[in-house]
Amino acid sequence: MRFAKDSASIVPLKDTVFAVARRAKEDMAANGDQVIDATIGSLISEDGKFVALNSVFRHYDEIDDVIKASYASGMIGNPSYRKQVYSWILGKADLALSHSVIATPGGTGAVSAAMMSFLDEGQTVIVPEIGWISYDLMAAQYNLKALHYELFDGDRFDLASFEKTIQEAQKTQDRVVAVINDPCHNPTGYTLSSEEWAEIIAILNRASEKGPVILINDIAYIDYSFHLSSVRDYLTLFNGFSDGVMAVIAFSTSKTLTSYGLRCGAAILLARNETDVRDAETVMEKTARAGWSNIANAAMENFVWVTTEGKEAYLEEKQKYIDLLKQRSDLFLKEARECHLPIYPYREGFFITIREKDNAMVEKIHNELMNRHIYTVTVNKGIRVAICSLPIRKIQGLAAKIREVMDFCRKGE
Repeated sequence: MRFAKDSASIVPLKDTVFAVARRAKEDMAANGDQVIDATIGSLISEDGKFVALNSVFRHYDEIDDVIKASYASGMIGNPSYRKQVYSWILGKADLALSHSVIATPGGTGAVSAAMMSFLDEGQTVIVPEIGWISYDLMAAQYNLKALHYELFDGDRFDLASFEKTIQEAQKTQDRVVAVINDPCHNPTGYTLSSEEWAEIIAILNRASEKGPVILINDIAYIDYSFHLSSVRDYLTLFNGFSDGVMAVIAFSTSKTLTSYGLRCGAAILLARNETDVRDAETVMEKTARAGWSNIANAAMENFVWVTTEGKEAYLEEKQKYIDLLKQRSDLFLKEARECHLPIYPYREGFFITIREKDNAMVEKIHNELMNRHIYTVTVNKGIRVAICSLPIRKIQGLAAKIREVMDFCRKGE
């Protein structure tokens, strides 16, 4: 007898990241420091400790217990939080669009709520072929279809595939919802140029001549960009949206503040027409009420304080880890070039991905790496290395070790 709904998959969830991470920990307990664990997408210090920014959590400890225990003031978040999120996300960008902010449980909640709010069951969401696997899982859970665009044309964003995939979706439905994870793409570390963004907006505008177009811009890692002073500049280009285009920016307070387990984020709605934004806000407020009720009050209050009164100390402390990410990535990229290890174009961020288009070979290489005490994460057409979690001493020589395993596996074909 089946009790779950007929459309639900009862195939057990395989979370490849956490499953491999558990195996790495078991190996480390047995074999110690020879184990290389490049699985988890969280900041780890050079001494192997999980990074929880002091500038964030000391103030959180000081928040009154009543505030921690209280509900938020509304389903879409506290007004102070919503206002500060919008200000924080824009930075110096000058937007002339109508907007609203919906508090969500992390960036995941923002992406998930957008899919649920803008698409009906059976419709299609457009996602990158190389990307965060949870996009596809969300689509499946909401009885949506996932249509994938090719991420790269050589070492650049594949604009032609992106537009072609949108056109394919428009053959069967009246609206388009497309996900772009940028900047600091997970898992490749690619960041789009302003020129690429201008082309993307032109594509969205052309598509909107046939019906509504919603762009979900997942910016989870934006606050760890190597170019913080300019990383938000592309948002000004959104002023070029036609009346038929809306953006949902999915922001992760959790990642920005190294508070991954304290689920807090936001969906920022942007469009030319005020009425369209208010309508979308109403739908997403109902999604919030039906899904999670409201977001942790103290998490929102802490974000406001850290990014205003505590901003200087926070930015100074966070910059040390951005600089560390840069050192780690520079070393890995240098050694990858030296040993001719194929990687997707990396610009910045937590991850670098090894390029391997044959997924059967990806699995073979991944398994052999684990045999040699090197733990990574498989993605479509590649192997993700979380440099965010690797001390420099473990990055040294890693590219050559991976190259050796790739050559070993290919010889066995």
